[in-house]
This record gives sequence, structure tokens and C-alpha cells, in this order.
Amino acid sequence: GAYLVPYLILLLIVGIPLFFLELAVGQRIRRGSIGVWNYISPKLGGIGFASCVVCFFVALYYNVIIGWSLFYFSQSFQHPLPWDQCPLVKNTSHTFVEPECEKSSATTYYWYREALNISSSLSESGGLNWKMTICLLAAWVMVCLAMIKGIQSSGKIMYFSSLFPYVVLLCFLIRGLLLNGSVDGIRHMFTPKLEIMLEPKVWREAATQVFFALGLGFGGVIAFSSYNKRDNNCHFDAVLVSFINFFTSVLATLVVFAVLGFKANIINEKCVIQNSEKILKLLKIGSLSQDMIPHHINFSSITAEDYNLVYDIIQKVKEEEFDSLGLKSCQIEDELNKAVQGTGLAFIAFTEAMTHFPASPFWSVMFFLMLVNLGLGSMFGTIEGIITPIVDTFKVRKEILTVICCLVAFLIGLIFVQRSGNYFVTMFDDYSATLPLLIVVILENIAVTRIYGIDK
Repeated sequence: GAYLVPYLILLLIVGIPLFFLELAVGQRIRRGSIGVWNYISPKLGGIGFASCVVCFFVALYYNVIIGWSLFYFSQSFQHPLPWDQCPLVKNTSHTFVEPECEKSSATTYYWYREALNISSSLSESGGLNWKMTICLLAAWVMVCLAMIKGIQSSGKIMYFSSLFPYVVLLCFLIRGLLLNGSVDGIRHMFTPKLEIMLEPKVWREAATQVFFALGLGFGGVIAFSSYNKRDNNCHFDAVLVSFINFFTSVLATLVVFAVLGFKANIINEKCVIQNSEKILKLLKIGSLSQDMIPHHINFSSITAEDYNLVYDIIQKVKEEEFDSLGLKSCQIEDELNKAVQGTGLAFIAFTEAMTHFPASPFWSVMFFLMLVNLGLGSMFGTIEGIITPIVDTFKVRKEILTVICCLVAFLIGLIFVQRSGNYFVTMFDDYSATLPLLIVVILENIAVTRIYGIDK
């Protein structure tokens, strides 16, 4: 709730004007990002080169996420899903549940131990994770083949890759709203915590979202608009795309919070059952008196409201020794406040929620197909932001450059599919694009308003 306000403000005062600026210069000058800024002033070509470098950095780690999605997609054709239950460990005398998995959860264990096979720190490489290396290679082959076909055919692909996620999101939203607890999640989403708006971090993240969602500073928008007709109404396009983007973000967030509300409800039910069992044990050993418990409460089928009533009574009566009883307050809000973001949201929170869906493999296949789809759509724009400017400037053959670019990016990308690769992905995601993009768009503004001339 508090995040939507900065996001909408920044979309209006930063997103739409910058998106319009990039559409307009690409459409008018009809070159990629290097060519456009060179045309305005030969001294400004560096802005285009900076955009290319940022695109390359983002492409390096972004395709790894597509690789992860391909891996999960390939594993989704099983019933039950492989991350549904904790694995069993056998020793000479008996079989038991993997202790590490029991402490966390089946989906968390599968993500870190089975999928990533993660090492304990950034400095410990652990060698290549061969499963993820194959998935990364497959992702780069798909991007390379689509880009060689050129903008006309990738335009046809875009129709599918743009519309398919809406179908999946709507299906997920309808399914999500039918789940127990989904309303709690959506209520939490729209409840504004206005004190958060005073934190610079929220504004920074909102700005990052605006930059990434609209592709500002990457050069992809300039590259794509250079193929537009000269009389295309790019002003209308800028406003339309920005608002479609905003409503898509809200739709996706509704889906996320409906599913997170459902997940929080399941965790809360487990919490109530475990703590009710503790109360029964304390009643048996005489640490608690039966007189404290209201007559209408039945511990065999206790609700969250009844448990919290009992919890409050015990807390008031046993004020001094309450901490030693080891009872927890089971509140859905507490679970929802444990913010999950980035890869944890897609590969841990969502996968866990889907294990509770009826026909869970179907939903898992749809979800990861959508992620691959969205990822490839973004990658086309990112790679276009590298290739178009270089082709325009150095007059090289596009097909050869695309293959070389994808091959080099795959080879450098091998650092992300080591066992320590997830740490590198996090590092690149945090540092490689946000500040450079900000500098690029400030320089773009100066170039158009001061050097090219705002009236011209």
C-alpha cells in the first residue's frame, strides 16, 4: 500500500517523460542508442556505450534466472512435485527425514540443496553445477535463435509472449481468490504503512522498478522505436504503455499477495496446532490450571481466534513466567510481514503455495512457462539494446554479432552457474544496473534539453 504511492509518483514524473524521450529520439533519428547520441553530438557517444554495457551486465545474470525457470519447468512434469516433501535419509538402522529440510521447509531445501546445490560462501566456488549449466546454455540458444530471426519475427513472438502471461495471471488470480486466506493477503497489500514512505530505500526500489519495468536507460526502447514509422504517435504510446505497465504490476501483485495470504494461513494453522499441543502438555503436568481455559474451547478442533483468546489469558495470568512456557502468538499478519522478494518469491514462496493446489503439477508448469516467457521477452529488448547500436556504428553483420555476443555472454555467465553462483546473481542484481541507469538517463536528459535543444 505504501509502495504503490511512490511508484505511481515516480511513474508520472520520471517514467512517462523518459519513456517518451527515448521513443521520440529513436523514432526521429532512426538509429540505436550509440548512433542517436553521436548524432546529437559526437562527444555524447559514451551515453550509448554506457547503455550497451549496462544491457550486457543485466543480460549476463538475467538469463541465469531464465535458466533456473527452465530447470523448474522441466521438473514440474511429476506428481507429486519433487519439492513437495522433505527427502528421507537412510542409515544402517532406520530411515529419517533430512534434518536440515525439517528445520526450514521442503521448497527452501530443494531450491538451495537440489537446484542450486549452493556453496557456503562467495569465496567457495564449488565448481560448476552441471544441471544449471545445461539450462543456461538452453536459455542462450533460445535467445540467440530468436534474435537472429530479427525484429519482424520477434515481433510475432512478442504477441504471444505479451498476451500469454495475462492469461496465466488471470487464471492464478481466480484460483488464488478461491483459496482460504487469500483475502487476508490482499487486505495486507492495500493496507498502507505510511511510515515506510519516509524511508529512502522504498523510493529507491520504486525508482528501480520504474526503470526496469519500462526499460529506461537500457537503449532497448531507442532500438525498438528506431523501427517505427516516422509519423507514429509516440506520445500516445508512451502514456499507454506506461499505464498498461502499471496495471500489469498491480495485477501481478494481487496474484502474489493472494498466494502469500494462502501460504500464511497454512503456516498459521500449523502454528496453532503445535502450540495447542504444548498447552495440553502444560495442563497435564500442572504448569497451567484448567480454570484458565474457557469452557467452550475444544483443543482437538481449535480455531486461530480461540487459540489467540487462550494465549492472551495465559499471558495475563502467568505474566512473570510466561516466557519460559515457550508459547508463540500465531498471527497471520506476522507471517505476511516476513517480506519475500526476488528469487525467493518465485522459487520458494510460490512453489510452496503451489504444492497445496489441487493438480499442482499443472499450475507449476503454467507458472514456470510464464516466467520463461516473460524472461525471454525482456531478454529480446536487452540484447536489442546491445546489438542495434553496435551494428549501426560499426556496420557489422547482425547474425554474426548476435552469435558472438550470446557465446561470450554464456562463457562469462558460467560464474553464475557455479555452486556459488547465486551470490554473484544477487551482487549483480544489486549493483550492476541501478546507479549506472540513473546516470545514463540524467545524461540523456541533458543531451536532449541542453545540446539538441528542447524546442527543436
